[in-house]
Amino acid sequence: MKKWVCGVCGWIYDESLGDSDYGLEPGVAFKDLPDDFVCPLCGVGKDQFEELNE
Repeated sequence: MKKWVCGVCGWIYDESLGDSDYGLEPGVAFKDLPDDFVCPLCGVGKDQFEELNE
């Protein structure tokens, strides 16, 4: 499972955890989020996210 970070505000989507505050189930891959998914904090689209390498 990977983590993805919003390039605008820094919000992180962790595929293994999801985000219950925003209705994102654990285990859902970023690529499987809907095409119209936007960052829940700043509203930018999926194209503004980058894979986080830790």
